[in-house]
Amino acid sequence: MSVSWGGQGAGPLRPWVLSCRLLLLVLWLPLSWGHKENKTIPVCSEPWWSTELNVTRRHWPWEVSLQTEHEHVCGGALIASVWVVTAAHCIQSNKEYSVVLGTSRLQPSNPSRSFLVPVKDIIMHPKYWGRTFVVGDIALLRLPAPIIFSKYVQPICLPEPTFSLEVGTQCWVTGWGQAKLRFSANSVLSPELQEAEVFIMDNNRCDRIYRKQSLLPRVAHLIQGNMICATNYGENLCNGDSGGPLVCEVQGKWILAGVLSWEKACAKAENPGVFARITKYAQWIKKQMNNDVLSAPSCAFSWLLFPFWLLLPTLPFMFCLC
Repeated sequence: MSVSWGGQGAGPLRPWVLSCRLLLLVLWLPLSWGHKENKTIPVCSEPWWSTELNVTRRHWPWEVSLQTEHEHVCGGALIASVWVVTAAHCIQSNKEYSVVLGTSRLQPSNPSRSFLVPVKDIIMHPKYWGRTFVVGDIALLRLPAPIIFSKYVQPICLPEPTFSLEVGTQCWVTGWGQAKLRFSANSVLSPELQEAEVFIMDNNRCDRIYRKQSLLPRVAHLIQGNMICATNYGENLCNGDSGGPLVCEVQGKWILAGVLSWEKACAKAENPGVFARITKYAQWIKKQMNNDVLSAPSCAFSWLLFPFWLLLPTLPFMFCLC
């Protein structure tokens, strides 16, 4: 696994590279992660209600548990077949990471549909800085092979850079409550994914709340334009995870509005949650994804895959949670 900042574009393509890629694509298809593909599932998904063990709850199919050494550390959201977005402050360069998809439980009761995928590469935003006053708090996780979408694993849509969420828009934050651990010695992770209804707050109002608690001069703004605030008016937002998604339904379409950046919402019940505003990072995200499509793998690698695939045609490239 590699950790990088920003990402660079690929050079011009050569005709021989195209044929090499075609061969690699054919060989790579059996290495996809997940279950049998359902082509009726839309590219952008929505939450749905499920009943398991006589309990009715909502399933958020893009939800990801970011883990290291099989321990949950942060949330995340699946945005494409090989891409997950999370908060940059969740990442430590000396750690190996994996993501768990397809389940709302940290200890899944149905391991046949949930799976653990190692993270191949991590791309940190080039402007990421700080852990107390966080700037550019977003990172992309690239998976080693495409996820095959199913009923339980689907991506969330990215908004266009010009899209603007109105103040008061109803949204949702989800997570297993990792942020609680920073403020209470007695708190534990919830075994079941939690959800909280929140509403988009005006940035200036959010800034005033946090400046009252800060030693910084009143002229210094804590809430920047690349952040977005959400509140549920007095209830505690600790149900969310750092890096976890803030999602909103707008005109019948669910979009990723933010990823949880500040954990200070757990310090006081009235504190709004502060998220990295996805519209401010949408172009950067799409650029990294496009660079990945344009990057040319070597023919040597594809030929290494070829005999391996023939010798092990039934190798299960999926780590089930048992």
